[in-house]
Amino acid sequence: MKKILLLTALAVFLPLAAHADGLPFGPGERMEYKIYWTVFHAADAVLEVMPHTEMRGEPARYFKATATSAKWIEKLYPVRDTLEAWTDMGMGYSLRYSKDQNEGSYHKKVDLIFDKKSNLSHRYSRGKYSKSLIQPVDVFDPMSILFHFRGQNLFEGMHFKANVSDGKKSVVGEALVGKVETVKTDLGKFRCHRVVMDVKHLSGVFNKSRDASLHVWFTADDRRIPVKVKSKVAVGHFTMELVRYRPPFPVEMSVR
Repeated sequence: MKKILLLTALAVFLPLAAHADGLPFGPGERMEYKIYWTVFHAADAVLEVMPHTEMRGEPARYFKATATSAKWIEKLYPVRDTLEAWTDMGMGYSLRYSKDQNEGSYHKKVDLIFDKKSNLSHRYSRGKYSKSLIQPVDVFDPMSILFHFRGQNLFEGMHFKANVSDGKKSVVGEALVGKVETVKTDLGKFRCHRVVMDVKHLSGVFNKSRDASLHVWFTADDRRIPVKVKSKVAVGHFTMELVRYRPPFPVEMSVR
């Protein structure tokens, strides 16, 4: 057990060289989080970089996130969410986005296909065609935009903008990089940039809250790991904190 804890600590705290393609992430990277609603542990989440694959004949990066309710709340409000995203290898645009959402009695499946030849996206809901949109050449889905952001060199005062779409609408997502702060978690202390995310385009509880906010803390090193997320809405706030981290596999193990 002590050996496992030591290896985990080394993986998190020692600076790592960028992956072979210059990005701070690669296949094998795995981030595990605990999600708190106010002070209660409500769910667990996992964010992973999967092995490279193909999407409609094009080499692709593949990202996956899952969320499950905590054991104590499972019978009252079971959560089983899965998000998947595929981009081109150069992280220049999205190829596909999939969401399988199961929260209590609410169930929804969305598949979003980006047709780069025509610069259109096609959204399917519960297996049925829903909507098509004209898209910018460099548009990202709601999940891969996080990894696109991690590919940037962050500095205090940086104003980040990127095209992002959920298939219903296409907007310019914005973020403002703040000063470096020390963030304390169960894994230890991290020097992080506090990044304020623009929430005016977000749906659900965000657009119903006048003073809604979303802050994300990324490590102030070349890895730019999202260590903590905190939101504020009218009905309270949630916090997501990193509890385990596994670095990317060596390059020779990154492709199956």
